[in-house]
Amino acid sequence: MKSRRWRYTQLPTQMEDTLSGEEGEEEEEEEPAPAPQDPVEPQLTEASQVLGASEIKQLSLHLPPRVTGHPWILAFCTSRDGFSLRRLYRQMEGHGGPVLLMLRDQDGQMFGAFSSSAIRLSKGFYGTGETFLFSFSPQLKVFKWTGSNSFFVKGDLDSLMLGSGSGQFGLWLDGDLYHGGSYPCATFNNEVLARQEQFCIEELEAWVLS
Repeated sequence: MKSRRWRYTQLPTQMEDTLSGEEGEEEEEEEPAPAPQDPVEPQLTEASQVLGASEIKQLSLHLPPRVTGHPWILAFCTSRDGFSLRRLYRQMEGHGGPVLLMLRDQDGQMFGAFSSSAIRLSKGFYGTGETFLFSFSPQLKVFKWTGSNSFFVKGDLDSLMLGSGSGQFGLWLDGDLYHGGSYPCATFNNEVLARQEQFCIEELEAWVLS
């Protein structure tokens, strides 16, 4: 693990861009979601360095039915691709499907987000109400869309933000994917995902579910 000096990261205090339009309506599924007692275990293209098999199985129960049975493809991970948000965007190019972000911080806390569409650079917020935040603390807690606003995901060169309200973000990551923060926000009515509001990332993975 490389040594880094902590530096204070200035949080975005206000939303500078207008809300972008929704990316399309969700399609209804004829088949019901898998029952909790008989989940469809996801097939990962390789082992996760963040979550274990038990956590992955629990998390899969909260994913939209449209991704059930789809393989999980590891598009980006910091241990392989380095700590760079720009590299994450590059690795997402060509992927249109939903993305599951998994993080482990310096305290060993595991948390992340499900984005209904691929992570990308954007001028405004994008995504749908399928997007949610989650945390294992240590039991799984899932924070779904409240319907109060549509500030799902926004990505610029300096940060990635998920969920917002009153100038605070449910989850944000800085440009080097090393510092991050989590605050209660109106989009998901979430708790702080990590053990403290600001954290350092030990490992981050982005899985494409398509």
